[in-house]
Amino acid sequence: MGHDDVEQTLNYPIPSEAALEPPAEWARLRGQCPVARVTLPSGDQASLLTRYDDVKQVLSDPRFTRQLSADDAARIAANESGGVFNSSLATTIPQGGDGHQRWRRMVGRWFTAKRMAALKPGIEAMADRLIDDMVERGQPADLKASLGFPLPVWVICDLLGVPDSDRDTFAYWSDTLLNLTRYTQAEIDAAQAEFVAYMGEHVAARRARPGDDLLSELIKGTDAGGEKMPDGALVATGMGLLVAGHETTANMIGKMVAMLLADRRRWERLLDDPSLARSAVEESLRFDANPGFGMPRYIGEEVEIAGAVIPRGTTVVCSMAAANRDENAFERAGEMTLDRVPNPHLAFGSGAHSCLGQSLARTELQTVLEVLLRRLPSLELAVPAEDLHHVEGLAVGGLREVPVRW
Repeated sequence: MGHDDVEQTLNYPIPSEAALEPPAEWARLRGQCPVARVTLPSGDQASLLTRYDDVKQVLSDPRFTRQLSADDAARIAANESGGVFNSSLATTIPQGGDGHQRWRRMVGRWFTAKRMAALKPGIEAMADRLIDDMVERGQPADLKASLGFPLPVWVICDLLGVPDSDRDTFAYWSDTLLNLTRYTQAEIDAAQAEFVAYMGEHVAARRARPGDDLLSELIKGTDAGGEKMPDGALVATGMGLLVAGHETTANMIGKMVAMLLADRRRWERLLDDPSLARSAVEESLRFDANPGFGMPRYIGEEVEIAGAVIPRGTTVVCSMAAANRDENAFERAGEMTLDRVPNPHLAFGSGAHSCLGQSLARTELQTVLEVLLRRLPSLELAVPAEDLHHVEGLAVGGLREVPVRW
């Protein structure tokens, strides 16, 4: 088998040896093969981008669409739930063009800096309460299960006005939408049908009795053209926010703390200067070597990237995490620099589809970090960093557990 054949058949996602370290291939691909052919879990082929400029270009270029349902688009996984990527739900929210921008503006009006600042005391109180429970249960503890996982679900339930008591059910539904390998198609279909039915009832209840939550606002509001959001789009929006705002942030809380404790000098530095929490969060997002799948895009016409011609009908996978380690975009990209400013990382994407809830995610991550520094200054990993393990099969990448003591 010649060298070129190896290039042809790199399996994606690329496994890495240690949970907090990037795959060695990233640097090689950025250097030698910025547009690499890869085989996805489904067996279909795609082109992988790993350089900062290329990833940013594609994410900002409207010719690269999210129309992953096209006949010649690659399937991500063999069971095409790949829920977030192309479930039937996605079709009820416009995926591109003016319709998508109108939808984003309606939802985005809610995620203002002012509103996020107003949420902060509640998030802080909830983090304190979860840490109380964790301390009471004793050490070692799993920081992800005790804090990382429940906090974002609680926040998103609060935003959507759904009862906290339904949290565990939500966690299961969210997992079936995001896990590429763990569930059978029948389990996925059943969970998604239950989720749609639940959200449908919730939207109807909010229509009858509006509250001061996001869905009530969207029910009352209109877009720039005076149009109201139809029920299907409201249900999809509620589900989308729950899935997007839960699993990703839950995993990121665990990974951020693990990265900061893996070299305890980082933690000590934050204890000495807690005002670095904001830039430390940004650097954790940039430095995250375990971000999951990346962003798939479909191109319906021939284009050129990094000097290579991409034929029409190609599915392109943008690895934001590989781009975030690009030496051409970040000085000492392989080092975690807690006071790195500016930090134009691509963890939340870029362009028209960049993460809508990024201000909320930042608020949660910063608040959690500040509360942990205040409450548990002696926090440390209860296992060596190299004994941390990936979650298998998850589209959004995380650690199975983050064992800590204090």
